[in-house]
Amino acid sequence: MTAETPEMLEGTPLIKPSTADHPLYDAVVEACRSVYDPEIPVNIYDLGLIYTIEISPENDVTVLMTLTAPGCPVAGDMPGWVAEAIEPLAGVKTVNVQLVWEPPWGMDMMSDEARLELGFM
Repeated sequence: MTAETPEMLEGTPLIKPSTADHPLYDAVVEACRSVYDPEIPVNIYDLGLIYTIEISPENDVTVLMTLTAPGCPVAGDMPGWVAEAIEPLAGVKTVNVQLVWEPPWGMDMMSDEARLELGFM
């Protein structure tokens, strides 16, 4: 028998699903793509740093994101950059960006475009 984490027992995904069917979703994704980690020449969405984009029926946006490493020098700034990118979008009521560390970010979370840009493909 293998050890199971509480998440596995409850069937809870490690990364909460996004509200991809909301009309604002694509615009929020594009806003996230306008934010770059200053140390890596790829936007944070394609790097896989944006875990969840949740948009309520009232157009309140919550973003769960991580960083490539907990000691990232812009850890205190990047959530604000993401919020500043999303807030001006027409229809967005509020923006809440939360930094999470579980699951830890890994290179396998990058899009194919990001891997290509960084020379990993």
